[in-house]
Amino acid sequence: MALKFSILFVVASIFAGGLAQASTNFLAAADFSDLAFFESKGITYKDGGQVQDGIQILKNHGINCIRLRLWTSSAAQAQGSAMNAYNYTNNLAYTVPLAVRVKNAGLLFSLDFHYSDTWADPGHQLVPAAWFNLNFSEMVQQMRAYNSNTIAAFAAAGAMPDYVQIGNEITSGMLFTNGAGATIGMVSGSYNTSWSQLGQLMKAAVQGIQDAVGALDVIMPKIIVHIDRGGDWATTEWFFDNLNYQGVPYDIIGESYYPFFQGSPTSLNICLSNTVARYGKPVIVAETAFPYTNNFPTSWTNNGASLYGYPPTHAGQVSFIATVAQIVKGLTNQLGAGIFYWGTEYQAANGVNEAGFNTSSFFDAGGNILPVASAVGGIGAPIMISPYLTTQTNLQLQWPFSGAASTLMTATNFTSSTMWLKVTNQIQITGTVFSVTLPMTNSLRFYRLQ
Repeated sequence: MALKFSILFVVASIFAGGLAQASTNFLAAADFSDLAFFESKGITYKDGGQVQDGIQILKNHGINCIRLRLWTSSAAQAQGSAMNAYNYTNNLAYTVPLAVRVKNAGLLFSLDFHYSDTWADPGHQLVPAAWFNLNFSEMVQQMRAYNSNTIAAFAAAGAMPDYVQIGNEITSGMLFTNGAGATIGMVSGSYNTSWSQLGQLMKAAVQGIQDAVGALDVIMPKIIVHIDRGGDWATTEWFFDNLNYQGVPYDIIGESYYPFFQGSPTSLNICLSNTVARYGKPVIVAETAFPYTNNFPTSWTNNGASLYGYPPTHAGQVSFIATVAQIVKGLTNQLGAGIFYWGTEYQAANGVNEAGFNTSSFFDAGGNILPVASAVGGIGAPIMISPYLTTQTNLQLQWPFSGAASTLMTATNFTSSTMWLKVTNQIQITGTVFSVTLPMTNSLRFYRLQ
């Protein structure tokens, strides 16, 4: 029987034996783009009631990668009200120092190009004001130069990205209009002019990154293509079939998945399973979130249906993450590569409309870290079974969410001919780990995850 992990320990009438663990390269990641913005508003981040650096808190809870978005906005655009700053602050001058903090903390860094002065998503992909009067040929040249110069700036600061998204939720394309008002990167249908233009823009983006990498002799980051259809296989297939026809080089497929926007966990499983089967590339959930309080926007509920039975509580957040982890970790050929939680830094701030994402943060209204952070961090943890005697007659086994797709097996001896059997006792979530309670016996038993 093929094993995913080499994990075992021995249980007799009392626990005896050792622990073994398997490493994981899974991205247990958080978008922390507005950390410095919230800090500038007097927001603090706490662990155990003590104010600490937010990035270090995430690292302490197992987060191994931080994503930061990047806009093309000017300093002038970010001036004025708190809302102006919120909608325009994530430019190069803001993001480079934050990326340096990420790297100095020893974490991986994922850069999310929006190619806009403000928020980019399927319905909003506006051309930067400074690019507005360029024709298409000039836009392609600008895209290459902008990516090259930007990557060089991060590298010069000692914050070379490990991953780069060339666009944010580009299901409908990017750079929708130029100065003449004509669409240039908006896509529809199959193999049309717009697809050709989007392909040229994205290839220019990658070429610009390659230009900087070659000039600076640094490691090429992994390229992510990110759309917003984590529960929609039909649109995912349409998008990547057309994109692949254009010959755009990329390494990872990213999907947004919010249950209140993209559908049920079952839909996510169908979409991601079909995606890895058709394209054979690693897949990440590039954005997800779930509320910890019932103060979330009413539009998220659809009369309660769109939370799919998960309560908006601390435990509900953890249970939701466990389900997403089981889906992503269970993809064939271990092509589930990561989960990125969005809006982890959000807390209510005066003058800022956060669209309710302060209710799905890693931090509560008082700035205290929530259990969901350890749940996400646990998806990237070494897979290790830990035993605990709960009573003189019961043994509890625990393992982190990194073992979400594993099965607990048992045998009475450890020889090459041993028949391993599935443990049928109910697996539960205890805190932010999986656990199972087993009766103690007088016979020697072995346990492993596979």
